[in-house]
Amino acid sequence: MVKPLQITRLLVGILFIFSGLVKANDPLGLSYKMKEFFELWNAGLEQGNFFLKNLLINFFQFWHQHSLSLSIVMIALEIVAGVALLVGWKPRLVSWFMLVLILFFTFLTGYAYLSGKFTNCGCFGDCIPISPKTSFIKDIVLTHLIIYLFINRHRIQPIYLPKINLYLLMATTAFSFIVQWWVLNYLPFFDCLPFKKGNNISAQMKPRPGSAPDRFAIRFIYEKDGKQFEFSPNNLPSDLNNYIFKDRIDKLVRKGNADPPIKGFVLKDSAGQDVTNAVLQQPACLVLFCDQFSIPVKKWEEKFLKVLAAAHKKNIPVYLVVSSATEAEKALAGSRLTLVPVFECDFTAIRTAARTNPCLYLLKNGTVADKWSWRKMENAVNKL
Repeated sequence: MVKPLQITRLLVGILFIFSGLVKANDPLGLSYKMKEFFELWNAGLEQGNFFLKNLLINFFQFWHQHSLSLSIVMIALEIVAGVALLVGWKPRLVSWFMLVLILFFTFLTGYAYLSGKFTNCGCFGDCIPISPKTSFIKDIVLTHLIIYLFINRHRIQPIYLPKINLYLLMATTAFSFIVQWWVLNYLPFFDCLPFKKGNNISAQMKPRPGSAPDRFAIRFIYEKDGKQFEFSPNNLPSDLNNYIFKDRIDKLVRKGNADPPIKGFVLKDSAGQDVTNAVLQQPACLVLFCDQFSIPVKKWEEKFLKVLAAAHKKNIPVYLVVSSATEAEKALAGSRLTLVPVFECDFTAIRTAARTNPCLYLLKNGTVADKWSWRKMENAVNKL
């Protein structure tokens, strides 16, 4: 007979591995989500008077700056912990670690749900988006399962000999980091973002058919005898003349789902003119997304020049999309790319489109025909 402990161990182990692997497909996505948490926490701290305010702000700012490293390590630990539980490696240590980890995850998902400031907690990456409420409930259930494992940790037996278990964990650790290194350099294995191949950017900038907009309720704020009161338009007091009008607010009654998949994708030239439609209506064009030039230009310049030459032979326009034209001018100074038209775009849209920095796109009438990381952008020559 299969015992409850074995079922729980199998379920928790597989869930940890699955969750880690889904996030390993796009560690940048998790790092961006972690940055959102740190930014919100610091914004709240800056408005308060907590005596550890400055210490916590510096702490969160540090992890904000190193969010990618934190994400990579967390993803690897999640996968390794799942394998360790399944094979029974050091059950006391693993059960302690899983308990601490799930309490941390539950705190994050609980904050995401109760604060109402997130539409997706990022727990399963962009490939499996789930609401903060669903994720919070999932983590509460998982917490109870891990507490059960923790209480019965002395009964968890290893499947293989200690050396074999150790080798399996070493291989799992190496695999976790190698997968993440690959996708950070060569793009995710599974593209689940709205800029994936085959998607038309213009269409993705519109709300999905049948979606419902946010619903708001109008509320008026009045003051009387030093106290403030809130009224709806249909519930104003009969002695309104005795009140002093202070403000009008629109309260969110029901969150809709009319947000388009792609937001903030607006391209502007050096004169500040919107050239988005002009670019998206090109029969074919190449767009190189580059956010902060974290990869020096000299590392990818030669590859890009080959693509540029091939594109010019076929009269295919090439554009460089950046978050800061001033920064681009400094980074490109002294290179042979100064004649490439540079357009500015919101950095959030760029980092959504470019999971490597830079990232080259081939667009045909605004549809993503193909894309390449900077390490493989010379492959674009054969696609033109």
